[in-house]
Amino acid sequence: MKRTFYLFSSGRLERKDNTLKFTPIKDDEGEEQELPPRYLPVEDIAEIYAFGSLRTNSSLFNFLGQKDIPVHYYDYYENYTGSFMPRDGLLAGRVLLAQAKTYENKKRRTELARKFIQGAAWNMVQNLNYYNRRGKELTDPVTQMKQLAGTLEQTKSVEEVMGIEGNIRKIYYACFDTIIDDFSMGERTKQPPQNEVNALISFGNMMCYSETLRAIHQTQLNPTISFLHTPGERRYSLSLDISEIFKPILVDRVIFKTLNKRILSEQCFDKQLNRCLLNDKGKKLFVKAMEDRYDETFRHRSLGRNVSYRHLIKLECYKLLKDIMGLEEYKPFKMYW
Repeated sequence: MKRTFYLFSSGRLERKDNTLKFTPIKDDEGEEQELPPRYLPVEDIAEIYAFGSLRTNSSLFNFLGQKDIPVHYYDYYENYTGSFMPRDGLLAGRVLLAQAKTYENKKRRTELARKFIQGAAWNMVQNLNYYNRRGKELTDPVTQMKQLAGTLEQTKSVEEVMGIEGNIRKIYYACFDTIIDDFSMGERTKQPPQNEVNALISFGNMMCYSETLRAIHQTQLNPTISFLHTPGERRYSLSLDISEIFKPILVDRVIFKTLNKRILSEQCFDKQLNRCLLNDKGKKLFVKAMEDRYDETFRHRSLGRNVSYRHLIKLECYKLLKDIMGLEEYKPFKMYW
């Protein structure tokens, strides 16, 4: 089974015969020092996440393109900066036209945007219900979120949908301080995150976007044409749309688990002036927890068999594709446990 490789160190990534060679480079007081290389078997790689600076060449990318291996890049501050995606061999002209036509149709676009947020709101409420049953007092925010979600059906534009989503998420994030035992979130802060919980939300969301982009790439959907988020230059905005459904299920659940079970501690973060980031130790622990969550399986009601959360994202892309092609109405995935 293919798996994701994470490169946390800076170094040189190159082709070596029919495999990949990664040579970490350590900066020792201004002098570069090469560490022992690591060889990555190509046949085992699904994708690569690069958190350090990579030195590569065109020969490597030609090789990765042949093997259908994407590379996702993050900067020093853990922000997603872009991806190398192999040639879109699955893209079809009729799907592209249908997707663009759906975007241009204001009513259809609003319907899809509404469904993304309905799914996201449901899954957020399910998270709160889970902890409510375990002694956390979250009844009032659950009621408020349900009331707001109930108004989505009356929305006439994407802007209205986004406004309601913002209010729902504000209530939801205010509950994190109740759910999490030893860390405080306060307000949601980005670019930069100012405490440990915000750092994990930003980092986890970026991982979810990348995983969703990979799933989209395995279908005939075009990742640049979205419905909830506005398409923009050099932006795979469809992955932002679909990720809304899965961030509560994947990212938030992992955050609650890693903090409440003390998998992550204060020593896993680097704090600077007005900035808090995961250090290398923290990244490795959180990435391991995310990978475990992706590979976790559950009984899928419609399919009647066990599927992993990683595969669930791909199934969601196919459901959206069927709606765009007029084959079956799209219904967002909603947790039922």
